[in-house]
Amino acid sequence: MSDADAGPDADAFLPDDADAVRDALVTWYEADHRDFPWRRTDDPYEILVSEVMSQQTQLSRVVAAWEAFLDRWPTTADLAAADRADVVGFWSDHSLGYNNRAKYLHEAAGQVEGNYGGEFPEEPDELSDLMGVGPYTANAVASFAFNNGNAVVDTNVKRVLYRAFDVPDDDDTFERVASELMPEGESRVWNNAIMELGGVACEKTPTCDEASCPWREWCHAYATGDFTAPDVPTQPDFEGSRRQMRGRVVNVLGRSDELALDELGPKIRVDYAPDGEYGREWLAGLLSDLDDDGLVAFDHEAGVASLAR
Repeated sequence: MSDADAGPDADAFLPDDADAVRDALVTWYEADHRDFPWRRTDDPYEILVSEVMSQQTQLSRVVAAWEAFLDRWPTTADLAAADRADVVGFWSDHSLGYNNRAKYLHEAAGQVEGNYGGEFPEEPDELSDLMGVGPYTANAVASFAFNNGNAVVDTNVKRVLYRAFDVPDDDDTFERVASELMPEGESRVWNNAIMELGGVACEKTPTCDEASCPWREWCHAYATGDFTAPDVPTQPDFEGSRRQMRGRVVNVLGRSDELALDELGPKIRVDYAPDGEYGREWLAGLLSDLDDDGLVAFDHEAGVASLAR
């Protein structure tokens, strides 16, 4: 790709005094920020658990689950040796979203123990080889555990860059500007700081003055009053969702042996009716998905299910 094809240089979107912009954000963050426990550690396992738990789950709900999880399985060796059903059951009991994340976390711990001698790889590319660890999570672990990551670009960071520096809604441009803005060798503090800015000051409804946003003097949105931003996907309601039903299935089967569809159904939905909208066909589809994810063993012909072991 030529330079012309790549679009404008990242510098074109940044103020002339970019160093002052960087210093202002880091100073603001270090003076006062939300005190999540995973921000007080550089243990890659503890950070990986926090990142996986935080996917589509409110951070306020993650803290207690994170502490309980690490109390039960404090190291990758402990987690790798655990029964997968116990790990999935913990995930379901704490309403942490899709249960296959628990399965992947369990398998990733086994990879760290079996392939890396119990020591996490430090490069984002190698971390991405761990089960269930995508580029974003790999970069977050590299940043927060080893200070060895690239600039994080999530929806919050995109919103900040779009508003503050009038960066166009284009993923490649967001990546270039974020990389140019991050001080070299400071991914740990920088990525924490810019995500904190998006989380407490530059939310969908901004609180610039109340949160003492450190970028107000350079911010395009603050100067113009135009706080539009790229659309940010919203998490669907959990109550009654397919995620909730999946969790209930795993939870019920974890306390039972093999169950037939008509035994399991009423334990999942009070409105279960064998031939109704939420009946055998609906439940069989749910069980088939869980079977594909390796969480449930479902015999479609016999119409019975059990928790995968």
